[in-house]
Amino acid sequence: MIFDGKDLSHRALADRLPSDETHVFRECDLTEADLWGAPLAGARFESCVLDGADFRKADLDGAAFTGGGGMRIRFNDADLIDASFTDVDLSSAHFGGALLTDASFTGCRMIGAVLTGSRGTGFTLSRSNLTLANLGGCSLRGLTIEGVRFDDADLSGCDFTEATLSDCRLRGTRLLDTKFTQADLRGADLGEPDDAKLRAFAGAVITQAQAAAILAARGITVL
Repeated sequence: MIFDGKDLSHRALADRLPSDETHVFRECDLTEADLWGAPLAGARFESCVLDGADFRKADLDGAAFTGGGGMRIRFNDADLIDASFTDVDLSSAHFGGALLTDASFTGCRMIGAVLTGSRGTGFTLSRSNLTLANLGGCSLRGLTIEGVRFDDADLSGCDFTEATLSDCRLRGTRLLDTKFTQADLRGADLGEPDDAKLRAFAGAVITQAQAAAILAARGITVL
């Protein structure tokens, strides 16, 4: 079923979507749309307005979101296995309880997004802004993460074991009980190296320049 340029705002849509079809939404207004539990496996959302859209418990396995987006989208408890988000505004989106195995976020604006409590074996992040986001407890083990801003984000309890962070920023980031064992942080901006960060970075790989900056912040001069 194809929806092209439709105003579907504030509508209950789940019962209108046959489970045996692949649905395509192009430049639709889905503001506050009710898609709770909707059968949307493989669906395509292209440049849609999604402010406040409710995708809780929806089947979004393999769905693709490209462009568009909005504030406070709810994906709680949704199936997002293999889902992809490309250049989507996901500011203040909620993913608590969502199954994010092999989901990908590329070029997304995720300021204030809440991913803590999500499930699965890991998701990928690239060229995205996660300022003020909450990823508490998420696993990003062994992943290559490129061009991501984690400024003032909460990464408490996250597992970055053996991950590579390239062109990433960790300024003001909360790192309580975060694991960076054997993580490659040589391409990351580590921000101000407070005691909590130093504990989190134990076992990580950093450059000589990064190490010198950490020591200099503690009044130690490296010659």
